[in-house]
Amino acid sequence: MTAATESTVQGAIGQSPKRVEDDRFIRGRGSYVDDVQLPGMLFMAIYRSPFAHATINSIDCSRALAMPGVLACITGKDLEAHGLAWMPTLAGDTQAVLATDKVRFQGQEVVCVIAKTQYQAEDALEGIDVDYDPLPVIVDPGKAMDADAPIIRSDLEGKADNHIFTWESGDADATERVFQEADLVVKLDTLYPRIHPAPMETCGCVSDYNTATGKMTVHLTSQAPHAHRTLFALVAGLPEQKIRIISPDVGGGFGNKVPIYPGYVVATAASLLIGKPVKWIESRSENLISTGFARDYHMSGELAATKDGKMLGLRANVLADHGAFNAQAQPSKWPAGFFNIATGSYDFKAAYCKVDGVYTNKAPGGIAYRCSFRVTEAAYLIERLVENLALETGIDAAEIRRRNFIQPDQFPYRSPMGWEYDSGDYEKALNIALDLVGYEELRKEQAAKRERGEIMGIGFSSFTEIVGAGMSKICDIAGLAMIDSAELRIHPTGKGVLKLGVQSQGQGHETTFAQIVANELGIPSDDIAVEHGDTDHTPYGLGTYASRSTPTGGAATAIVARKLREKARQIAAHMLECAPDDLEFDSGTFSVKGSPDQKKTVQECIFAAYQPGLPEGMENGFEDVTYYDAPEMTYPFGTYICVVDVDKGTGEVKVRKFVAVDDCGTRINPMIVDGQIHGGLTQGFGTAMMELISFDEDGNCFGGNFMDYLIPTAVESPSWTLGECTTPSPHHPIGAKGVGESPTVGSPQAFVNAVVDALSPYGVTNIDMPLSAHKVWKALRDAGVSDE
Repeated sequence: MTAATESTVQGAIGQSPKRVEDDRFIRGRGSYVDDVQLPGMLFMAIYRSPFAHATINSIDCSRALAMPGVLACITGKDLEAHGLAWMPTLAGDTQAVLATDKVRFQGQEVVCVIAKTQYQAEDALEGIDVDYDPLPVIVDPGKAMDADAPIIRSDLEGKADNHIFTWESGDADATERVFQEADLVVKLDTLYPRIHPAPMETCGCVSDYNTATGKMTVHLTSQAPHAHRTLFALVAGLPEQKIRIISPDVGGGFGNKVPIYPGYVVATAASLLIGKPVKWIESRSENLISTGFARDYHMSGELAATKDGKMLGLRANVLADHGAFNAQAQPSKWPAGFFNIATGSYDFKAAYCKVDGVYTNKAPGGIAYRCSFRVTEAAYLIERLVENLALETGIDAAEIRRRNFIQPDQFPYRSPMGWEYDSGDYEKALNIALDLVGYEELRKEQAAKRERGEIMGIGFSSFTEIVGAGMSKICDIAGLAMIDSAELRIHPTGKGVLKLGVQSQGQGHETTFAQIVANELGIPSDDIAVEHGDTDHTPYGLGTYASRSTPTGGAATAIVARKLREKARQIAAHMLECAPDDLEFDSGTFSVKGSPDQKKTVQECIFAAYQPGLPEGMENGFEDVTYYDAPEMTYPFGTYICVVDVDKGTGEVKVRKFVAVDDCGTRINPMIVDGQIHGGLTQGFGTAMMELISFDEDGNCFGGNFMDYLIPTAVESPSWTLGECTTPSPHHPIGAKGVGESPTVGSPQAFVNAVVDALSPYGVTNIDMPLSAHKVWKALRDAGVSDE
């Protein structure tokens, strides 16, 4: 594909204009779903199960119905009458909208109350009486397949166990042969714990059925409005042209707003039945205990190598905890997503992985939390193994990576598990990071500190990820090809509107996508308005998650702008009485080759497009649309280095320095890229140090509020030092690879590796996240280290 050319037009690619959308956000003028107020609007609240596993004997709503303002209580039996008690999941399973036979996780939806005010709806939940018979609970996925384990999905005909799937990738026999040849095998058993995206705005909707027109308008916290419209049509049975999804400003998504949740379905059904708008906005606790979680991967990895540290083979066995329903929301055709990117940045002879998914009595989900689904877990496993290989062989952690990197002349590179990497220079990124962090001096400092009994660690992560979920031959959601779209209309005065199929949740699309148009057409980015989120007024697309908006929607934008540029070229040639091939284009101006004074601006060509006298056969107007199906995925990469000091007495880990060098291909707006990296690094820091959704043996969820589920604030977060390494993707129209997820994918293992490096002199080579002070303190005590 033709890469983007440099342009001097205001707001073109490579410049850093301020984010257009921030003007309204910093003034409190953003418009979110909870801001929607409609005449006659009713409110919905959800009664949720206090038990993780229990039979429902009866539901009595009489006390609630007698309370002021309460109009209806909806149960699973009520929905059964309309065929809505169960709904399909994006993973091909079914999920209870409201529980009918039994509850399967704490926080599951049981009854919905509709009332005149939000307070009345919430108060009425106290008037609902449900008689339960508690059942045995499974929260440990390792016990889900025991012979005496209770069957969680007894609703599935013939289901006699809790197994969901087995998925394999790579060549098991070839990998075994490589392991037989190896001098040593490094093993690691580790858990990537269950965490939550915890977006600033929780999930919710306002469903508004117009009884006169038969049209359903749903204001929805959605990362994929068009896909959700199709799913609403399939679930509710409404004609798709009679459904309009409006996703206004979205206060963060991170994959959490990709699934269809029961609250959406019930609010929509209630509006259909009552004929009035119904609003449902979940609380923070509801969001944390019941909506799509991330990770929860129990991984066993083995790395085969020679005694001089040459990596030969990788083998991984994974137990994936999917909760009570297989409701994972992810773009690939495989149940373990892109976990087979696990060979990372390294040149292996062979590799093999096996993943088993199981049901447990936990909230369902499994979402692409700032990653392309299971890429984060894969990157974590390989980088932890490489760190332990360095410890095992005594080879420096930077050097062992350098020896095993895929080399620049090997691209395009086909991995042992079948991926074709597009471009990369891993050693360059490593060298930049080493220089920025002052590596040689740090190692000298560490040696001196160890002699004094002080604890300091240096951790690496040299990761490669796979993003840009397009490439419909391997990516779909609910059977929908992972294409995306852009519609560009330029008015006679040269001002335009770009309409997108992707949806922003803070990425800065209104700024960066206008910059792509500016670069391709030579129109200042300030003259391009960007619209998204309304299915009645934007082209069909699959939304924003898995770092796909720039690789797919950005590509569509570049291509549609190029289509219009070629139309402008034809018009300019007609006006200048020359052949189109005789024209050069630079920063918004067409000029005749060799005669630069003979020229026409793109604005002049646009105005002419609305006048008589166009070239024969050309239609008036200046607009077009593109639906883009990516030919390949893209492969951003980076090297991160973390430096920590550990307090021997308390176990407290202090991050002293963190260097992040990313290659995301062409950087459309460097300022926004840096902001994305800062945010992702902070989320990675939270994952490594404090975030955790856990359960007791009865399935009670710990982490249902921000007192228990800790997220980093400005007080705890380290400062970040950023570097850049750029190898544009040959598959992308402007060379972009995507950056939104890289820091969340790449950083957690750098923190953990730093702590492992710090504790390794005491024999500690494995410690799982989150790295709480107590956990680190206990590891030191177990290793016989005193606090003196």
